Amino acid sequence: MPELNTRWDIFCTVVDNFGDIGVTWRLARQLVAEHGAAVRLWVDDLRAFERLCPQIDTHAAQQVQQGVEVRHWATQWQPVEAADVVIAAFACQLPSAYMDAMAERAKPPLWMNLDYLSAEEWVVGCHGLPSVKYKHVQKFFFFPGFRTGTGGLLREQGLLQRRQAFQQDPAAQRTFLQGLGVDRASGAQLISLFAYENAGLASWLDALASDSTATHLLVPEGRILGDVEQWLGVDGLAAGAVHIRDALTVQVLPFVRQDQYDLLLWSCDFNAVRGEDSFVRAQWAARPMLWHIYQQEEDVHLDKLEAFLELYLEGLSAPAREALGGLWRAWNAGEDMTDHWQSTRKHWPQLQKHAQAWCLEQASQADLAAALVRFYVNWI
Repeated sequence: MPELNTRWDIFCTVVDNFGDIGVTWRLARQLVAEHGAAVRLWVDDLRAFERLCPQIDTHAAQQVQQGVEVRHWATQWQPVEAADVVIAAFACQLPSAYMDAMAERAKPPLWMNLDYLSAEEWVVGCHGLPSVKYKHVQKFFFFPGFRTGTGGLLREQGLLQRRQAFQQDPAAQRTFLQGLGVDRASGAQLISLFAYENAGLASWLDALASDSTATHLLVPEGRILGDVEQWLGVDGLAAGAVHIRDALTVQVLPFVRQDQYDLLLWSCDFNAVRGEDSFVRAQWAARPMLWHIYQQEEDVHLDKLEAFLELYLEGLSAPAREALGGLWRAWNAGEDMTDHWQSTRKHWPQLQKHAQAWCLEQASQADLAAALVRFYVNWI
């Protein structure tokens, strides 16, 4: 796809700490690096952004990071010229003065609402459709997704090749883990845990501690730490803490940057992830996984969970499908995990092969950044 000589504005309001900014930051960098776009990323919370990009100056109204012009989206909006392509991430409301600037352009910009990721079937029918208008400027729906006919998933060029090379290099994995202070427990399976608060965690940790297979659990700093503390009976868990209970070693990691988080997922045998960005990255890791979906009112999120499971479990044997599906449903309901985990472990080789096949299947579709660019090229 040819490089674009275009200006893009991406607007992001930070709702859930890292999810929204994680997606938009990754997208902005890819548009610059792979498609030659000039990107301004407007963010209302630079402190949350700093966790993903420590180089960020949280007091700067304007700065350049990794080729992306990062702008603080302040309450008091300062007028700017509208870009050629405008992305409102996750239905955030653009400043009224900016919308006027879009309408004042001689050629109106392409205005898109980049929606949340969903495996639901209706997404295919809505992807790319026109939405509301502001004056004469038309907005379009743009849906990331897993099905043909959606916008696909974020995936940088060469990602799978880099992942495969890393996973085939034990020395590289050992060096990376040692950089995080991790000395893998002898003979232990490595599991990463990044999740929201979950009442079902204690039962899973009990199952891991009593398992015949040793487990080294790596927990990046985040919302799940309180539940880990409660299970361990300790206070103030912080990066570097290591606790051993029977067959389970629990180690707290510092919050890691996106590129390091990829390496963590690639190093582990099983990954528990949350939200949207880490959920997609775990799929590119091609390892068995567990997703903690973001909870929504009236349990709308459970419909999204079932829609994904319908796709993801396809191709597994009936017992493996029942085991993994049961594990995911119990985790997202905060229920007892013991029997579901033991059932899942019985199908480990099949689940490993399935994770690799799913990764390749999703990689056969255009990635999200390329799909956005193609949508713009077709639009002009």
